Amino acid sequence: MTARRTRAFLAGDRGQVTVEFLGMLPTIIVTLVVVWQFVLLGYTYTLAGNAADEAVRAGTAAYPGARSAACAQAGRDKLGDAWEGGAEVSCGGSGFVTAEVTLHVPVLVPGLIDFPFPVRAHAGAVEEEDGD
Repeated sequence: MTARRTRAFLAGDRGQVTVEFLGMLPTIIVTLVVVWQFVLLGYTYTLAGNAADEAVRAGTAAYPGARSAACAQAGRDKLGDAWEGGAEVSCGGSGFVTAEVTLHVPVLVPGLIDFPFPVRAHAGAVEEEDGD
């Protein structure tokens, strides 16, 4: 009798795990999407900071007439294709070289749609003197 009751009890719970999983699936998917979006946000901040650092490094070593072009090119070189299209790199300064990089945060897939708010990074360094 005990074995029959056990079988009858277990037979009534068939599919329960599947139903509970399907009930939780939207919550799991939304959580993964939100985590992925935060990863993209953090990566965009990292890219912007690195691009600003690279731009200033190239700007300090370039001659004053070629500083802006060298700075902007170096700022764009390290960006991926998805971020390079909307990137704005501006350089300036005399004696103290500055660079500001503006990137847009992609929505879920880099290169398709961007959020309307930009991520900005700023860097500066003292201009190198000519050793001649």
